[in-house]
Amino acid sequence: MSKTIYCVHLKKEAPSMSFQIYPGELGKKIYENISQEAWNKWQAKQTMLINEKKLNMMDPEHRKFLEKKMSEFLFDGKDIIIDGYQPK
Repeated sequence: MSKTIYCVHLKKEAPSMSFQIYPGELGKKIYENISQEAWNKWQAKQTMLINEKKLNMMDPEHRKFLEKKMSEFLFDGKDIIIDGYQPK
């Protein structure tokens, strides 16, 4: 059963994630401040970014780039623009 948190991305109360999904201090910050709904939105953006930019998750620079985009999306309110993607 999930608890309710104030999600800083959605700017509203929402169900939390059931466990810390990302490692380290950033993971702790995400777990405490980001709802499952917002995380799901990030996951969709992340998949598009990985595909569009042809990121290799074994490459530390690519992981660092993705982590920066994740933080900007979840905490700074920056949307992820995918070149050539037109939402329906």
